[in-house]
Amino acid sequence: MFSRSKIPTLKVPNKPAADSENKTPESSPKAAESGPPGAKLPASGPKPMPIKPKKTEDKSEEFYALKSRIHRKLVEALDLAAIAKRKGDEVKEEVRQVIVTLCDEENALLNYTEKQRLVVEILNETFGLGPLEALLADPHISDILINGPRQVYVERKGSLQKANVSFKDDAHLLHVIDKIVSSIGRRCDEVSPMVDARLKDGSRVNAVIPPLAIDGPSMSIRRFGTDPITWDDYVAFNSVTPEMVEFLRGCVLSHLNVLIVGGTGSGKTTLLNNLSSFIPDTERIVTIEDAAELQLRQPHVVRLETRPPNIEGKGRVSIRDLLINSLRMRPDRIVVGECRGPETLDMLQAMNTGHDGSLTTIHANSVRDAVQRVETMVMMAGFELPIKAIRQQFASAIHILVNANRLTGGPRKIMSVAEVQGMEGDAVTIQEIFKFEQMGINSSGKAYGQFIATGLRPSFLDRLSYSGINLDTSMFERRVLSKDEHSG
Repeated sequence: MFSRSKIPTLKVPNKPAADSENKTPESSPKAAESGPPGAKLPASGPKPMPIKPKKTEDKSEEFYALKSRIHRKLVEALDLAAIAKRKGDEVKEEVRQVIVTLCDEENALLNYTEKQRLVVEILNETFGLGPLEALLADPHISDILINGPRQVYVERKGSLQKANVSFKDDAHLLHVIDKIVSSIGRRCDEVSPMVDARLKDGSRVNAVIPPLAIDGPSMSIRRFGTDPITWDDYVAFNSVTPEMVEFLRGCVLSHLNVLIVGGTGSGKTTLLNNLSSFIPDTERIVTIEDAAELQLRQPHVVRLETRPPNIEGKGRVSIRDLLINSLRMRPDRIVVGECRGPETLDMLQAMNTGHDGSLTTIHANSVRDAVQRVETMVMMAGFELPIKAIRQQFASAIHILVNANRLTGGPRKIMSVAEVQGMEGDAVTIQEIFKFEQMGINSSGKAYGQFIATGLRPSFLDRLSYSGINLDTSMFERRVLSKDEHSG
């Protein structure tokens, strides 16, 4: 596989003799001369000047230079055609042995830990995403925020902290960004300095490079780990109650249209993934997204993804184009990752013309704000529709509003499950069925509170029963369903 003869041996020059600046005070003949002439010195003699240890900051530059040299030699020695035919684990092990050989030939002064770190980092550069591999391997990290090559932050268990990794320079970070976006057929350059992409595990990636990013390339990664969050996890984290899960399951099975509402980082996509898990395997599902993140478990799924314009500014395919096309694909369910523009009008029309059971998300702070947000996005479609007509479309299309939110300290909660009842005059009437009431902040800095059933029954219980969903109506009686532990 590898041609060992191609690997050159690096000649390391002899170390230069230590210069006079590194001599100790004792080695200098004038070390005893201190103070003005005639000054009396203590009987014990003058104290020697302390020796300042060498700074360790330079080691990082030397380490990067050594890694670059070995990586360059490795690329020259690899037989790329043979690698493509081999299995990943076998290739990695053989490449590891070659890297170890190259490290030995460098004759670098590395201890065992540094040598192992060097081997792992070169393997990550060759087969993965370089410094990001260590962060992507941590299941507790939910966000990776890169503000240039030297500033990398992560959100771990709801807390934002600086990561102990860095990139060599802007070029190194740009190389990793290009490696991510090119794998899904997109590009990030001066012509298109902003890009949305995804990783193999479905994690969402957004990158911005100069000239838009003034201080260097920037990248944000929203993790969707290999072990996705399930409804059991929601209940265990006290993000929802079993009664609310049972109610939402009945709504999805009975083909009610559900709109998930929440801010950035509130968990809308994760919630959409879990709501879609209630869709029967016998139904045909069409998903539409900017960057494919949804991980539906059903066998009959058609996944559609938008396409940015090419270098000539042509060939763009928007969510609206895909949504209009999906109506010709005989879908039982339409799942849109997020409505953020004129496609909202097409989504409402699809829900109103026989495509019941559709699910989507929007950015809004509460279920009340969702109505105004939808009005604004429908106006972006370019049609001069009266506000009342838009609200009528909303009221007849949407049955259930689910508000997700991220509270102080990191806990994510389903803040409200509400029913859209219809119109009263010019206003959309909404009633909350379940809600979360925050009661305070505990000693750990995390918000706590309780889930409450408001005592109001949804008006569509008959529709649920027609679909074979017979809920225990006692779940709607006004009471506290669950309460957070606020100690500690």
